[in-house]
Amino acid sequence: MKIKPGLRSYLPIICMLLSFEMLSGESFCFRIYLKDKGPSGYSIDNPKFFLSQEAISRRQKEHIPVDTSDLPIAHAYLDTLGALGAKPVVTSKWFSTVVVECEDSAIAGQLQALSIVDSVKWVWKGNRNTTTTTGTDKDTARLFPTDAPKNTTYGYAEKQIHMLNGIRLHKEGYRGKGMRVAVIDAGFMFADRMAVFDSLRLEGTYNVITPGESVFFDDEHGTKVLSCLAANAPGVMVGTAPEASYWLIKSEDGHSEYPIEEDYWTAAVEFADSVGVQVISSSLGYYAFDNKELSYHPSMLDGKTAFISRTAREAARKGLLLFVSAGNEGNGSWEKLTFPADVQHVVTVGSITEGRVKSVFSSVGFTADARVKPDVVALGTNCTVIDGSGSIRYASGTSFSTPIVAGLGVCLWQALPQLNNLEIMDRIRRSSSQYALPDAGMGYGIPNLYNALKDEP
Repeated sequence: MKIKPGLRSYLPIICMLLSFEMLSGESFCFRIYLKDKGPSGYSIDNPKFFLSQEAISRRQKEHIPVDTSDLPIAHAYLDTLGALGAKPVVTSKWFSTVVVECEDSAIAGQLQALSIVDSVKWVWKGNRNTTTTTGTDKDTARLFPTDAPKNTTYGYAEKQIHMLNGIRLHKEGYRGKGMRVAVIDAGFMFADRMAVFDSLRLEGTYNVITPGESVFFDDEHGTKVLSCLAANAPGVMVGTAPEASYWLIKSEDGHSEYPIEEDYWTAAVEFADSVGVQVISSSLGYYAFDNKELSYHPSMLDGKTAFISRTAREAARKGLLLFVSAGNEGNGSWEKLTFPADVQHVVTVGSITEGRVKSVFSSVGFTADARVKPDVVALGTNCTVIDGSGSIRYASGTSFSTPIVAGLGVCLWQALPQLNNLEIMDRIRRSSSQYALPDAGMGYGIPNLYNALKDEP
């Protein structure tokens, strides 16, 4: 979800099914935990068949071996599930899971009985007849900002970059060139025809929800997020990493809120890893679901319980640098971080105002096991973004403070390629305004990315 609610713990499927009532046109999704991945025919000695050369090169540079978690699930296993009428929807090779969809919930018992299956969890129910918006021939007009340019390079975005000393980092020559970034979000409405993205170095796109369909329709949230990173319209808006290369990945299904969102996000992260990105910026977070029985509890904010948090943890282990939103629950009943913001080795970003105080909506830490979170904060109240019309808007949320920090983290890693993801993360934390005395609202405080470059407090 677009830093909106989203998860809790789930109960074994068999118990949940007792309360289900089949509705006309309704179908169910179950997450199947396999006992193993089966004979896929792939070998870790030949990773070029399941990882891109960019991914292999990144692993070699970071001295991170390809292991069995990288191997795909055997097609024979998917066929076995499909033979029971359970259509595979999305898989995770890291966790040996397959989400399947079926019209009859009773199939869950048959799935559980298979020798290849360890356990089954209910993760979604609804009507798949809901369709996404698709583009038409008339949706081809170029979109230009209607805002009058300012007499500064960064235009309306100057304050949010200046606050982190990012302009000085850019002046050192580090604007993200050569770095590969994945933005995982809900959709990037019309970003493909906006003048502010004319210089966007687009590596590719991937729609996890509806593979093969465009990511440039349905939702403008990702467009706003991307603008904080990659906009490059001097005088109007320049993002924090305008010269980086980007993968745009849609993983959020805005029609409902169920644990399947975790599976979509996991697939997005695994895909990003497989194509060789170095950095991920994700402004999605979860804690509560449409069915309250599936929702999470604050005691689970330990960085290793939620399925999505386990994914972020594994991605960090594989050398990826992740920036995730703290959440916008600070003035709500939940108040705490959303998942996967509880993971130790990701940079969790909260929000502050222009007056450098915590935004009231910004989710708070600490984690359930008493670790400092959020890690850092950036402007998230009335920060500058580009909306779906291609024009400047002021928006609020940790959704936007996150890419502001992430882009400068990209530039920092460009400047210090000899460091690994955890070392870059540590520099960002140590450069922050209250590193010596962190708190639950702002974590280590406001990072100074130029000082992080020079390794100065």
